[in-house]
Amino acid sequence: MSGSDIVVHVYGVSDVGRTREHNEDAFMVADLDKAQPLTFPAEQTQVPGEHGTLFMVADGMGGAAAGEIASSMAVDVILSELRGKWSSGPGTDPKVFAVTLHDATEVANDRIHEYASEHPENRGMGTTATVAGILGDTLYIAQVGDSRAYLMRQGEVRQLTKDQSLMQRLIEAGEITAEEAEVSERRNIILQALGPEAAIKVDITHQQLRRGDVLVLCSDGLSGVVRDHEIQRVARESSDLVTLCHQLISLANESGGPDNITVVAARFEGEGLVLPTDGDAVGHQTFAVGETTPVTPHPRLEVSAPTPPHDELTEVLNAAPPAADHAAFPSLQPTGVRRALTPADIEAARAALGAGAADASGPQPKGRKRRAAVLIVAVAAIVVLVYGLVTYLRTK
Repeated sequence: MSGSDIVVHVYGVSDVGRTREHNEDAFMVADLDKAQPLTFPAEQTQVPGEHGTLFMVADGMGGAAAGEIASSMAVDVILSELRGKWSSGPGTDPKVFAVTLHDATEVANDRIHEYASEHPENRGMGTTATVAGILGDTLYIAQVGDSRAYLMRQGEVRQLTKDQSLMQRLIEAGEITAEEAEVSERRNIILQALGPEAAIKVDITHQQLRRGDVLVLCSDGLSGVVRDHEIQRVARESSDLVTLCHQLISLANESGGPDNITVVAARFEGEGLVLPTDGDAVGHQTFAVGETTPVTPHPRLEVSAPTPPHDELTEVLNAAPPAADHAAFPSLQPTGVRRALTPADIEAARAALGAGAADASGPQPKGRKRRAAVLIVAVAAIVVLVYGLVTYLRTK
């Protein structure tokens, strides 16, 4: 199979939304043979070469111009890293491609963090990053934050990424349900972003593509106000990618448009992709570095079983990097709905979920309750026996 066996139709657009004064989102689609970004006066058709094609959405945060700087730096640095470490090489090894996406994302974090350290007025600046690259018939995704990647296959939309957010971690820990997360006041708090901390953990996943698949990358200006089933409906009904992107943005704006909205959509065609079947697995599939992901032939990829939750709520909350000190930097205020976790959020979440230490007047732990109950039963039994004995002696 060669790159010319696959055809990619793609379109991307970003909108400021209804409440923001400027746009802190950024996106990029690039031909990785030339390592040059595409422009979008209209839908573009691209035939991936041996180095593949890059799709990326970044959602900046930090106030003033800091978020805009962070998201722009992310897309520029990641493309630059791929240009130097991937596009100049042979470009055929899936493992090398996935590792290069991972490393480029880490370099972007280093650069943004360094920039913020050198410019105190931008301390705490950051951005999400959903970085997707197609190589052969497989999509590889590097994920930091809560921007998302969806895939529509045979009319069904599935989320490929997993939000690195407080709500997602609490859902996995069994503390709340997905329905409760959707209405939580802290549903838009993220646990990771490029820039705020010196170290990050990049989530690397993969998805084998089928003919007719539609990929949608978006910032949380869309996914935060438009439910998955609505995205699916629009994707089914849209006749082309331009209509799809603009209708999704319109839906987000009709819901208030509280944040910047960015959508990149790509449809994959060509003889290099097999037709979909009912047995195909679609979803969050971790790519294990050190193992190659099959490209051809086309075995069924099983979605790995979810790892049982093992961390306590305190560990979940403390996993987040500290946010910038707003008192010390009054100009540094969140400009979007999505924001970093703060110490106040940690305390409020613990209180709301009953995870803090119980005070003297509060409910006791289960073990202590059990011991108290046993003691009460024992005392009651002794009282009954003594009463019975006294009654017996009196009758004598």
